[in-house]
Amino acid sequence: MVAASFHSPPPPTHRPPPFEMGFLHLFIVNKSGGLILHRPLGPTAPKISTNEWLRIGSTFHSLHAIAAEATPVKLPGNKNSAGADDGIEQIEGRGIILKCLQTRTGIKFVLTAEPGTPGIDAVLREIYVLYSDCALKDPFYELEMPIRCELFTNAVDSLIDQVVNGGVMMR
Repeated sequence: MVAASFHSPPPPTHRPPPFEMGFLHLFIVNKSGGLILHRPLGPTAPKISTNEWLRIGSTFHSLHAIAAEATPVKLPGNKNSAGADDGIEQIEGRGIILKCLQTRTGIKFVLTAEPGTPGIDAVLREIYVLYSDCALKDPFYELEMPIRCELFTNAVDSLIDQVVNGGVMMR
């Protein structure tokens, strides 16, 4: 009699992605406080109406200006490391991180994400590069006006997809 050995197949290994990215929203505010772009970046991003986004953009601009004036420690020349005015660079709350990159021209790129999302600063800088390469070179784009450049929005979507899938090289 031959003993038969029956082995059950090994359980399937479910390998989660290296990190579940939690980018939520991108919004861009011009130097006058007007919202020039807002877009959700992920499936967990809360649904926010356009009117609420307009309020969020102008409120953030005002808070940024107040923070720049009220800061007890002034940087040399009242400028941050990127050469832009002092102001809000990061706000952390329960369940959200808000990061702001203000350019020398006063445009604020704001990215919201879930806590623990790595690479937010690098993604913000890359979005600024995409804005410079796509929107500013569009002959139909007017400064300080809403960004309606499909090339830019597609590039941002592609960047976020690449970051989430873990294969992007940041400049």
